[in-house]
Amino acid sequence: MTTSHPAPLASRLRGLAAPGLAALAALAILLSLGTWQLSRLAWKQGLIAQVEARATATPLPLAGRAGWPRMTAERDEYRRVIVTGTFRHDREAYLYHVAGDSRRQDAGRPRGQGYFVLTPLTTADGATVIVNRGFVPTERRDPATRRAGQVEGMVTVTGLIRFPEPRGTFAATDDDFRRIFYTRDLAKMARVMGAGDTAPFSIDADATPMPGGWPQGGETLLSFPNRHLEYALTWYGLALTLIGVFAAFARQRLRGRP
Repeated sequence: MTTSHPAPLASRLRGLAAPGLAALAALAILLSLGTWQLSRLAWKQGLIAQVEARATATPLPLAGRAGWPRMTAERDEYRRVIVTGTFRHDREAYLYHVAGDSRRQDAGRPRGQGYFVLTPLTTADGATVIVNRGFVPTERRDPATRRAGQVEGMVTVTGLIRFPEPRGTFAATDDDFRRIFYTRDLAKMARVMGAGDTAPFSIDADATPMPGGWPQGGETLLSFPNRHLEYALTWYGLALTLIGVFAAFARQRLRGRP
């Protein structure tokens, strides 16, 4: 009968070198991911504060056409502006939207499927800006069902500047014939509307009541998902788990257990 003896301590320590290096590399990755999420958290909190400040500030007159090339999403998205002009209702288009936000309990606001009504607004100097006048339910998409809201003559619009959105992978195909869109692609909208040269941004109208009640403005969503702290804690938790697992593994090896 033979008895096996544990390997010398030096040999056992050498046996931990490769697993230890692998665990150290994995630990560095997990910690860096957690730290990156914390930096993203600080960025997102700053972005949210910036958007809230812009959206609640006193509205300023929209810059003229000469100033549009200098405007960017980083500097001007959600900025509150005021513009005066005449709507071209015959060229309005529709952006599909599902209204309603569980975080905003307001019984007076619309809910369900429908469209944002986007209408070219011609200013006094001949410039054109696409205005998102607000939401209408599916059964109100036809302008004939909301004639009172097709305001004629000079109007003043207060709202938030919005820039185009990238087309999502699963976005539905736009219906150019009926001017129904599923992405805020302003260049394409202007082309299909026949609106000519328009601003590289649109304006989301505020909740100022419209004759007849439709469209309903003020539907711009100003809350943004912010789960970066949750993600950071997940990565740091995995790092702690890795440390615990490797410590148990190393203890068994040093005791001479397979």
